[in-house]
Amino acid sequence: QVQLVESGGASVQTGGSLRLSCAASGYILRRYSMGWFRQAPGKEREGVAGIGRDGGIRYADSVKDRFTVSKDNAKNTLYLQMNSLKPEDTAMYYCAASGGDAAATMLRFGIADYWGQGTQVTVSS
Repeated sequence: QVQLVESGGASVQTGGSLRLSCAASGYILRRYSMGWFRQAPGKEREGVAGIGRDGGIRYADSVKDRFTVSKDNAKNTLYLQMNSLKPEDTAMYYCAASGGDAAATMLRFGIADYWGQGTQVTVSS
């Protein structure tokens, strides 16, 4: 049974930072492409950042140079460091795992085999 459990969401002010964590069961991080998605009320789900099985790392243009995705295989944890947060970053953030090789495909098409339950990030101006 694959489980992805996100944590770290909070309410912060513009310019603040947060680090999201996604605790994964088993050897998911080694075997799957991993990604972060977000969805704001009334908007479509957006791929934010991902690490492919091929080692490639991808970011949405809206978060480049502000967000950093990383993983610790020994801790079975995926991270998303978010700096210089803006009100438009407000959303529910989801961790996902995909059997595909490339993060770009996963993020662009929202393709994933497993999803976490989400953690809320709210950025106030």
